Amino acid sequence: MKKNEFSEEREKIVAEAIRPVATELRLIDAADLIALLRFESYASLADLVESAAELYFQPGTVNFGLGGNYSLDWNRCPEITLDLELKPRGVTVYVRLVLAGETAGIEISHINFQKPSKDPDENTVFLARSLEDAKFVRSYPLPLAS
Repeated sequence: MKKNEFSEEREKIVAEAIRPVATELRLIDAADLIALLRFESYASLADLVESAAELYFQPGTVNFGLGGNYSLDWNRCPEITLDLELKPRGVTVYVRLVLAGETAGIEISHINFQKPSKDPDENTVFLARSLEDAKFVRSYPLPLAS
């Protein structure tokens, strides 16, 4: 995706939304994920992603995008990249999820709004609302104790 002034904000929104899915995927042994990628066991990877996502999102919201990669070297921690498709209502987001050491990160490859607004800020708000609506567990601001 060509980076623009809205890319960073949208990546933060998506990263925050799929944080619990990334946490679930990190529970899987890195060697197992690498083996599945190496032997192109994409159906198994899709099942793992679906299982991790079903705890947090409505069915069909987070899908394995039939691709991925890994970096495995003698002198550093493995790094696993999984292509994901996020399909909340009204938008499709193509994301690369990177799982490494004790961190995870995302990079948005492409965003497709079904009915895009001419105002990019409205599209960003729509993305955040759509991802929030697709969650099973909503997060609400908590009032401060007095």
